[in-house]
Amino acid sequence: MLRKVSAVVLGGVLVAAALAACGGQERGGGSGTGSGAGKDDGQIVMGFSQVGAESGWRTANTKSIQESAEAAGIKLQFSDAQQKQENQIKAIRSFISQKVDIIAFSPVVESGWDTVLKEAKDAGIPVILTDRAVDSPDKTLYKTFIGSDFVVEGQKAGEWVKQEFASASGPVNMVELQGNTGAAPAIDRKEGFASVIGSDPKFKMLASQPGDFTRVKGKEVMEAFLRANPDIDLLYAHNDDMGLGAIEAIEAAGKKPGTDIKIVTVDAVKDGMQALADGKINFIVECSPLLGPQLMDLAKKVVAGETVPERVLTEETTFTQEQAKSALPDRKY
Repeated sequence: MLRKVSAVVLGGVLVAAALAACGGQERGGGSGTGSGAGKDDGQIVMGFSQVGAESGWRTANTKSIQESAEAAGIKLQFSDAQQKQENQIKAIRSFISQKVDIIAFSPVVESGWDTVLKEAKDAGIPVILTDRAVDSPDKTLYKTFIGSDFVVEGQKAGEWVKQEFASASGPVNMVELQGNTGAAPAIDRKEGFASVIGSDPKFKMLASQPGDFTRVKGKEVMEAFLRANPDIDLLYAHNDDMGLGAIEAIEAAGKKPGTDIKIVTVDAVKDGMQALADGKINFIVECSPLLGPQLMDLAKKVVAGETVPERVLTEETTFTQEQAKSALPDRKY
């Protein structure tokens, strides 16, 4: 009788264990797999929080990260923050509770990350910043930052403007479409541009407002610019999508983009490059979204305990109309 009871109890324990294991697999399902499964089979599990899908650049960035994770054999827990910092903080805390091996994210804004990054550090989970920086004075809260130098991008745009209008005698009336308020690229691209053209009194910034890096908002703000300032010589847009939206507004106002109003943008996504090739944009500063391979390489090194640089820059260039025509056939984003 005791042997029968023992057998029943043992069978119950085995069934419970099997059910618990299945439950663990389910919790790790969806867009990625929990770290428990990753550690068991030796794979690295990365929690990644993306800003959103506000532009062609961001879509290409997401695709690069997802495809590179798969190619590198890294299990990816992916979260879309939909342009909200609170969503990113929630995602990072979820990654911590799942005990992923490493966390990477592209911050919506620069400020307000110290608390959640300290939680990751206390949990022993390293963090990599991608594309955008944070303004925390404590550099031990993350291992490295991979991305572009946004100040340099703004400077490149400013240098082209100075050269383009070098022979202009009268004032050069400019407007600026900024990115999201508080976002690192918006802050730095504005700063870099101003540092180049600010010392020349012939350049006059008539208006500078956020266009949130979207085509719809770029069009809306440009319409307002045109109503308030009929004599605009130059538009500087912090990304291609806002510039493309502005082109719609300029054409609707009966003006010719690229001729009546010169346009310089940042990113070099395919739609922007096509507009450049068509002469509707005059100059584009590249900001490459294809960070995936570099990110996965860094993640493997960090998890292995190797020393990595505090700052990893992406290689980028600039494009004129003729250069855009040459590059377009092989453009991946």
